[in-house]
Amino acid sequence: MTNGWVDMKNTDMMLIMGGNPAENHPCGFKWPIEAKRTRNAKMIVVDPRFTRTAAVADLHCQIRAGSDIAFLGGVIRYAIENNRTAKDYLLNYTNAAFIVQKDFKLPADLDGVFSGFDAKTQIYDKATWNYQGSGIGAQKDAVTNYALGAAAHPPSGGTPPTPPLPAKVDFDLSLQNPNCVFQLLKKHYSRYTPEMVERITGIPKEQFLKAADLYTSIRKDGDMKKASTIIYAVGWTQHSFGTQIIRTAAILQLVLGNVGRAGGGVNALRGHSNIQGATDMAGLFDNLPGYLKVPTPADTSFDAWMKRITPTPSKPAPWDSFNYYSNTPKFAVSYLKALYGDAATKQNGWAFDYLPKVDRNYSWVQLWDDMYNGTVKGMLAFGMNGVAIGPNSKKNIDALKKADFLVVGEIYPDETSEFWKSPGITADEMKQIQTTVYRLPCAGFAEKDGSFTNSARWLLWKNTAVPTPGDARLDQAIVAQIFLKIRELYKKEGGKFPDPILNLTWNYSAPSSPPLAEVLKEVNGKALADLEDPATKQQIKTGQQLPGFAWLKDDGTTSCGNWIYSGSFTEAGNQTARRDPSDPSGLGVHPGWGWSWPANRRVLYNRASCDVDGKPWDPTRRQVWWNEDLQKWVGNDVPDFKVDSKPKDHMGPFIMNPEGVGRVFAPLAAFADGPFPEHYEPIESPIDNPFHPQQTHNPVVKRFKTPDDKYATPKDGYTVVCTTYRLTELYHYWTKNNPMNVQLVPEPFIEISVEMANEMGFTGGEKIKVSSIRGDYIAKAMVTKRIKPLMIDGKKVYPIGIPIHQGYRGIAEDEGKDARTLANLLTPTVVDPNAYTPEFKGFLVKVEKA
Repeated sequence: MTNGWVDMKNTDMMLIMGGNPAENHPCGFKWPIEAKRTRNAKMIVVDPRFTRTAAVADLHCQIRAGSDIAFLGGVIRYAIENNRTAKDYLLNYTNAAFIVQKDFKLPADLDGVFSGFDAKTQIYDKATWNYQGSGIGAQKDAVTNYALGAAAHPPSGGTPPTPPLPAKVDFDLSLQNPNCVFQLLKKHYSRYTPEMVERITGIPKEQFLKAADLYTSIRKDGDMKKASTIIYAVGWTQHSFGTQIIRTAAILQLVLGNVGRAGGGVNALRGHSNIQGATDMAGLFDNLPGYLKVPTPADTSFDAWMKRITPTPSKPAPWDSFNYYSNTPKFAVSYLKALYGDAATKQNGWAFDYLPKVDRNYSWVQLWDDMYNGTVKGMLAFGMNGVAIGPNSKKNIDALKKADFLVVGEIYPDETSEFWKSPGITADEMKQIQTTVYRLPCAGFAEKDGSFTNSARWLLWKNTAVPTPGDARLDQAIVAQIFLKIRELYKKEGGKFPDPILNLTWNYSAPSSPPLAEVLKEVNGKALADLEDPATKQQIKTGQQLPGFAWLKDDGTTSCGNWIYSGSFTEAGNQTARRDPSDPSGLGVHPGWGWSWPANRRVLYNRASCDVDGKPWDPTRRQVWWNEDLQKWVGNDVPDFKVDSKPKDHMGPFIMNPEGVGRVFAPLAAFADGPFPEHYEPIESPIDNPFHPQQTHNPVVKRFKTPDDKYATPKDGYTVVCTTYRLTELYHYWTKNNPMNVQLVPEPFIEISVEMANEMGFTGGEKIKVSSIRGDYIAKAMVTKRIKPLMIDGKKVYPIGIPIHQGYRGIAEDEGKDARTLANLLTPTVVDPNAYTPEFKGFLVKVEKA
């Protein structure tokens, strides 16, 4: 989230798409309701189903799963055409005025692709996706990998070489140059007419116009006081263009001037209690903690790595850019010192050679494909039910059959640990499976302490509630035992390259089970020499905890396991354990409740909450402001800015970008599939793309090629659009082991419309079979008015919905009444080319009586 849960109470307008917080985030949903109650905020819900969130909305639009970019692009067009933009914000705080190279072409010019596309390799040469300007930056590929989670790693290797951003960007403050970002944006989305939105999404033109008018009404007559927020969840991310859906939302919020504002932003609802923390701490193959980009084989030294991933400013000459990622060497050196301690020296490049070099795509679906093809020989799965999670569960089961070993750390037996006896596998087939399975009993969430990082970036410490039962052990104790044993073997037997194992720091009071509070202190960072701030003269002694990432050095005098978490455990103690509920501003900042990264800042880019003179757009919701007497930025929140940068310096508020401004146009290698989002159809679609039928799907998305990888078309008889979702009563596949949860939802169901049931002769409670080209799913029909057929490009299309929670493990209250199969037997193995998230939403099926 750019903002946070509590901040939603400050909004004047909400657009909720790709999420159902009333049912999936019921505690957090109280804050949107608070906005409705106290501010008369309006709520628009766009969803394939009439959900409980939609039930309290001011307007609900039923959309076809996978057509979100068409809807959002239409709203962008509406805002521009009706003069409902934040003009000063757009001009000064985004790259709308930047001029793009004249050779750049849009999909409308090139039959559905941007300039630079190589159809043979399905990769873009992004040279034209650049600004026009002069004074090339200090290093090549300056921007290629700076963006959080942005750089693509195609399985075959690297992309074509990318030119650097110009240091001085040409610009046109009149926004009239045909190649300025604003005019390109206007041209690109001019095709997204209400009529085209209706053809693609199924939302009637009149209803779409009502939604577009309502959402953009906050900028009617040039009003800048109001703010609107966009709230989304995995209904956006789980597409083969999911990242670009979110990009479209970000562009809309920039056009309307909503980013950095109280009650504004683009806010992701994370599906689990610590998903945000997992990505922060490098639960992604292409990131190190704090979203530092991993080294690749082409990075021959620490200096070469830093040259590649450290951006230099790229901006109009009169403007200023903080370009905070210019501090990347400080973050990286401190991280390596945290890993390797005294073994990391300037002479050996801070032990850079110890870091693995990522040479290919190691994302989720690719790992299973590699296991299927015999490249990955084994897996350690902790708290991750890979068979049930999918996609294409049959392929994952077949992959595990070929593995040498599988280690599962769980609190219950699950589908992954019992893949070898999945439904349909005979006794004779079981005998042929040679995979050795180890099941390790782990601690449940209430049996361990540690911190969760929630959707709002708040780190909140939790204490152990009950001891682990029986032989169950803490996760870190299991990992520690494995590490210590491997280190012992390296000491005893040597090895090809033992240095990273032997020199890894492991200075915990209990090495066999490291206390997580000590781990958090290590993550926060400490001084390795006496330090002094030259401006304030504040001193930190050797061994003391660092107050924050501003103290990090690139000379080896600081260590820090994750720069964005620096400040979470200081000399004042564990900041994440704080529980001071006070909120002096009334804006929901609660500065003493836990700790929020970065720097306990609650709203990112909050400099943009003020005009160019440093005065809040809305004086009643003052977040930060320029104090002329003190000559610095102050506020109710921690300023996300260079505190002594005067407004007249025109430093951009988006300090993590080399440009210093928000990116309406994303240059160079920020995204694999385009600098503007374009509507492409899901990999399985009932129609060809109305914009360009010859380029229906995302052009850079690649299909897997094993016998288990199959993709359907309407010509094969698959015409129904299926999407998966979650229920309030169940938590993924885990609560099937809890009697109370199972009693609430004792058996699975398939949600279908009344019209579909009538046409096909189904009745509620009757068993039906849903089939994709990959597998079948049998359950009772839940006939409902919450879903209706849609007219998509002149054809009636039926949508259906399936909850994901069912499997063949857990309490069998429905013994003999339930096929006990997995919903993800249906889903396709295809992923977003930027975040590598599978396309669980919007695939094709057929429906018949069981």
